[in-house]
Amino acid sequence: MNAPSEPLVAPKKKSAGKLRFLLSYLRPYAFAYFIGWIFLVLSTLAGLVFPYLMGGLLGADAQGSSVDSIGKALSNNSVNGIALALFILFGVQALFSFFRVVLFNNVTENALRDLRNKAFERMIYMPMDFFNTHKVGELTSRIASDITQIQETLRTTVAEFFRQIVIVVGGIIFLVFISWKLSLIMVATVPVMALIAVFFGRYIRKLSKNAQDFTASSNSIIEEALSGIANVKAYTNEAFNLNRFRKTTQEMRNLNVRSGLWRGVFVSFIIFCLFGAIVFIIWQGMMMTQGPNPTLAKEGFYQFILFTIMMGASIGSLPELYANLQKALGAIENLADIMQSSTEPELVSGNDFSPIRGQISMENMHFHYPQRADVSVLNGVNFMIEPNQTLAIVGSSGAGKSTLASLLLRYYEPSEGAIKFDGIDAKELDLEHLRKHLAIVPQEVMLFADTIYENIRFGKPTATQEEITSAAQQANAWEFIQSFPEGMQTQVGDRGIQLSGGQKQRIAIARAILKNPAILILDEATSALDSASEQLVQEALDRLMVNRTAVVIAHRLSTVRKADKILVLQDGKVLEEGTHESLISLNGAYAKFVELQSLGQA
Repeated sequence: MNAPSEPLVAPKKKSAGKLRFLLSYLRPYAFAYFIGWIFLVLSTLAGLVFPYLMGGLLGADAQGSSVDSIGKALSNNSVNGIALALFILFGVQALFSFFRVVLFNNVTENALRDLRNKAFERMIYMPMDFFNTHKVGELTSRIASDITQIQETLRTTVAEFFRQIVIVVGGIIFLVFISWKLSLIMVATVPVMALIAVFFGRYIRKLSKNAQDFTASSNSIIEEALSGIANVKAYTNEAFNLNRFRKTTQEMRNLNVRSGLWRGVFVSFIIFCLFGAIVFIIWQGMMMTQGPNPTLAKEGFYQFILFTIMMGASIGSLPELYANLQKALGAIENLADIMQSSTEPELVSGNDFSPIRGQISMENMHFHYPQRADVSVLNGVNFMIEPNQTLAIVGSSGAGKSTLASLLLRYYEPSEGAIKFDGIDAKELDLEHLRKHLAIVPQEVMLFADTIYENIRFGKPTATQEEITSAAQQANAWEFIQSFPEGMQTQVGDRGIQLSGGQKQRIAIARAILKNPAILILDEATSALDSASEQLVQEALDRLMVNRTAVVIAHRLSTVRKADKILVLQDGKVLEEGTHESLISLNGAYAKFVELQSLGQA
């Protein structure tokens, strides 16, 4: 291991990585971006000609000719000629600026469209463990606020920063050409400004990055509170969530106020120094233009003043532009860290074998969650189920039932052991190919804020209207759908809030029917329903389970009794295995479970 050397090279690698990350999205539009930079250079150089011509105009004598070199440069043209040259200059600069702005804007929007699409693509293909360590509100904030920060930087900040640097450097060259004595004053101030800008930019970057983190945290609190608004209101925890939000916004405010304070101090310092330098330059310049033998021509003095003012404005804007660039680098770093995490297709590879028939086996299955390596959830689980059979899994809360279902869907990889489908190790199967043959009806159904029709079609996006209607009828959902004025086009609301629990379950069943999977997983699908809803849902489930392998996780005895095989889990181990009758005859844990169910129903 060469850990001690890593900190010495990490910053350079990180900066290079950020630039490569951003350039990869600009590369497809490199030609247009290059043309935009040409127009930027041309418009900036045209801007540098303005003080030179304007100084000549102001320094022209009463007869209309320039006192010195300007007249020669313009072939002794009149004041009107210099003014005409200025108008031509403005027109050329306006044309260059127009093309620069349009090209930069088009390139930026195209690149950020690709970045947004890629960011969502990466996130949606992330493994489940990624979402255990990242809040949804934080992720949405990254796509929204961080990309907006990058957008403003690519569109204007980079161009303006380059333009101001060219103005400063070009201005210094002109100043030396006009009067090297006066130019020393300006040159003496530039290194000081630059050094202060660098140190200030670093500090601003740190404060801004912290503020962005608090912004993401506050957004995640909003996301969680509004998504679970029913629970918030049920527990009267509005004030609790409000206090959490206020704490993060206060921290964000404190950081931004501190950032604003330092920015204000710095800007005030820059303004004081710049205006002091300008007054001093004007004073010295006036002295040089007066007397019997003036060392500086009148037009040169005006040119020097205009260049000084232009450079002063450019230097004054550099710190803010530099700070914005640092903010953008922080945003790029945040996005790159997320988007460079490995996705499921990158972590898991396999082959597309023939369609899965539905045989499932687990061999010596051990599992612990990545964040809790010291807590074992499954300990040596073994079972096998043939195609078109039903496996019921019972046990107390925390026994590992839902974890077992997650492993079947390959949300996580086993810590030890193997899962096999039709005798083929799951690791050899393509993940998408496997999941196309599986469907799950969970206890808490997730519906999208769309129509009933679109929520059912989610099971098979290519389904026809007749197939969707048939699926709704088989799921015992058609009757209540038809009772709505808008029928299939009824909006279900955020997370399906407009529908009852039983209605949402039947929509989920219709979705699974439409998918027509070889293997069906039912995770406590009826445990939260009343008797009337449970009967309708159970009828739909019985219809759905015909001619396919079913893994049923349930507390209700009615859904367990008919299973071909029953597993009793306890502390991550298979305590008992068999049919309903064989397990009853053992008079063990399952028999006790049945007895408790009977007492509860009584």
